Amino acid sequence: MSLTPPTTAVFVISLILAALALIGKFMAIPVFTDHGFWVAIIAYVILAIGNLFRGV
Repeated sequence: MSLTPPTTAVFVISLILAALALIGKFMAIPVFTDHGFWVAIIAYVILAIGNLFRGV
């Protein structure tokens, strides 16, 4: 299995989710403050899927 670079859209979505999880740690954003850890995990899973599968 070879890794491929993620598309720009997948990278941007992952980056936005990771940034929201980080901001939610220090500020009161209702959904992201309560579930910041899981939002960060989802961001990295999306990025991993983008690396593992071609065309995603």
